[in-house]
Amino acid sequence: MTDKEVFATKLTQMVSGLKKYISTEDGQWTVKGFIDCFKNIYTISSDTKVVSKILEIHLFPHILDFAKKNGYNVVLAEHQNYYPDISFVKTEDESIKFAVDYKTTYRIPKKPHLCNGFTLGSHGEYFENRTSTKNIQFAYASYSGHYCVGIIYERIGGAAICETNTHHIDELHSIASVVKNFHFFVAEKWTIASDKGGSGNTANIGSIKNIDDIVNGRGMFSKLGEQWFDDYWMNYKKIIIPDGKGGTKKITNLKEFVEYKGGDSSLIVEAKER
Repeated sequence: MTDKEVFATKLTQMVSGLKKYISTEDGQWTVKGFIDCFKNIYTISSDTKVVSKILEIHLFPHILDFAKKNGYNVVLAEHQNYYPDISFVKTEDESIKFAVDYKTTYRIPKKPHLCNGFTLGSHGEYFENRTSTKNIQFAYASYSGHYCVGIIYERIGGAAICETNTHHIDELHSIASVVKNFHFFVAEKWTIASDKGGSGNTANIGSIKNIDDIVNGRGMFSKLGEQWFDDYWMNYKKIIIPDGKGGTKKITNLKEFVEYKGGDSSLIVEAKER
């Protein structure tokens, strides 16, 4: 097996066992809030950014243990907007590196087979120029693989924001968790990518949203291959073609891109997002 295959296998094995460290027997998150020195507990919000950050902290000791057992050093992103969240650098050969990003999202309450999706990193400077170190810990080309440690959960009550309340530590077991029913997975990011941008105004790659397809790596590029993923996102909204009405338009979907490049569009895996 190659270093990449070994790393992916070991990472998947580790991640598959994380659920027991963060959830109760009935599936609720074991984190209830923040505690101060007076033993007051302040409940947390189910806002995605809050949940994501606390999960990262909650799981970090297991990430460190995994790295130590498998001969890797952990290098964290030096700045908040840097890619990736974690760089695994092989102790015996520092030329071997793997990029790992935490990706968390919630199930859609009325459509539980779908989630809110992920952003899979930028398709800007460091993605286009694979030797650039702008907003990335190490140059993109220096990584042997780019992985997501994905966490999909259910918001209790489906609410986006919960009011913060204060409890004494004696009331700990009566405090309701804000999320439950975690599903962990590992995927190379290109295998779960869509052909649309992620949320917000930044140049982010979006993921597919069908949960079964996500955990099984059936993204839109999964049959085409990683090279098509790279090529498409390096050229996203940069190629201009006739629009059939006497004008022009930019290519913003995978089918038009593959046909423009003379590829086989039947290999595109259509996103099931309804």
